Amino acid sequence: AASGHKIFLDVKLHDIDNTITKAVRNVAKMGMTFMTLHGYPKTMRAAVKGLAEEGNPNLCLLGVTVLTSMDEDDLVAAGYRGPIADVVEARARDAKAAGMGGIVCAATESAKMRAILGNDLVIVTPGIRPAGSAAGDQRRVMTPEDAIRAGSDYLVVGRPVNQAADPAAAADAVVAEIEAALS
Repeated sequence: AASGHKIFLDVKLHDIDNTITKAVRNVAKMGMTFMTLHGYPKTMRAAVKGLAEEGNPNLCLLGVTVLTSMDEDDLVAAGYRGPIADVVEARARDAKAAGMGGIVCAATESAKMRAILGNDLVIVTPGIRPAGSAAGDQRRVMTPEDAIRAGSDYLVVGRPVNQAADPAAAADAVVAEIEAALS
């Protein structure tokens, strides 16, 4: 960050309010661009408080709604009442009410979340898989082009690039899909 790079700190914090507030204050001092927290209302409110105390408007706090590796059965096994879409919507509304900078959700939920959130919050979507890529452990996936068209602002593309035989070519293909969606 000190060298001018934008850093996405994907730590998915969830703890007592005091710990969250202090952690966010410290991360804000480090110059990070994005930081993830679990999308629980108290956690998000404590994070926003820490950001306000530090006075760093450059850190975008992201509330993780439901992990893209989870399906309906996983949600039920974790003790939540589904469907996933309802949990994602509730957490997105909580993120907006708390004053978060954005949410993390599956791209399959982006269009609905964009309709609910408008352009007030950014939408970050992991589980992005270019056409022909294996889903791996991801359950709710979408192509880069479809994710952008659905309303995603930022895409998280990991294994399809870093595990490709030619990572540079794989990254170029993702960029081409994004450009196609934007044109």
